[in-house]
Amino acid sequence: MKTQSPDTNEKIEALQIALIRRASIAQRISIVRSLSKSTILLSRRAIRRANPDLDKRELDLKFVEYHYGKELTDRLRKYLDRKAL
Repeated sequence: MKTQSPDTNEKIEALQIALIRRASIAQRISIVRSLSKSTILLSRRAIRRANPDLDKRELDLKFVEYHYGKELTDRLRKYLDRKAL
């Protein structure tokens, strides 16, 4: 079997796949949630480091822009501006 990750040993990858296959649905969902949370936290940290001058709202909007696009970010910004009035 060809490995999915070029920097992972074939035997280790086979073991990882076997462990995932044996995991319950709840365990798989827990793993996915944990990976998603880590990814979001790392993304937010990178955005904060790259834009230290932005406040929390602008950092949140930057996150939305990077992950969902400028059009949605512009619509969200307008919504938040109207809601603040």
